[in-house]
Amino acid sequence: MAKQRPLQFSLDRGSPVPLYFQLSQQLEAAIERGEFAPGSLLGNEIELAGRLGLSRPTVRQAIQSLVDKGLLVRRRGVGTQVVHSQVKRPLELSSLYDDLESAGQQPATRVLHHAVEPAPAPVAAALGIAEGADVLRLERLRLAHGEPVAHLRNHLPVGLLDLDAETLGRTGLYRLLRQAGITLHSARQTIGARAATAEEGELLAEPEGAPLLTMERTTFDDTGRAVEFGSHLYRASRYAFDFQLLARS
Repeated sequence: MAKQRPLQFSLDRGSPVPLYFQLSQQLEAAIERGEFAPGSLLGNEIELAGRLGLSRPTVRQAIQSLVDKGLLVRRRGVGTQVVHSQVKRPLELSSLYDDLESAGQQPATRVLHHAVEPAPAPVAAALGIAEGADVLRLERLRLAHGEPVAHLRNHLPVGLLDLDAETLGRTGLYRLLRQAGITLHSARQTIGARAATAEEGELLAEPEGAPLLTMERTTFDDTGRAVEFGSHLYRASRYAFDFQLLARS
């Protein structure tokens, strides 16, 4: 277990921003920068309040906000402990594996299903093929720091790519597509949310009814051909989409 590390935060007591919120924001930023590794101890509320010169209710409120986000956990007899940082993924044409790897999140993959099957209607429509035509269906569990982050279901046209479960377990699908000479040009994507079923919760280490983010994406190559249709589930406690909005001129 990682040892407790000294805390160094700058709190503006003259700011209209509440002290608990300043503390929670700076703690969250430090966790996301990797300054607090998973397992790091922050100490109990009394110790934190004394170190920072804050009241115990202020520290408790700051910690609770990060507990609610899934970044911290209170352990009896141990103190407040860092669980992990939340994955914030940019909305761009990239794979989750590459995004996790670039963020230092130690990605790993568990292949759950790898087989050629008839395409159901929604998949056939997305890929522009006949319903019932053969497609390669892949299901994978993506992990970061050993914890499940997402359940990924992908359908690809048969013959597009020579894949085996062992190769899929080592790297990301988009990287394999690019290595095969396929140029990923654009995608159509829909993002939503819903409650986890009991089976999904067990797979993703969440209770039944926990919020999950959903994403459906159809990816096209530079000739306009649909090369992949993905239907993914992400743990809302561990994952967020990050994007920038620009004002219209």
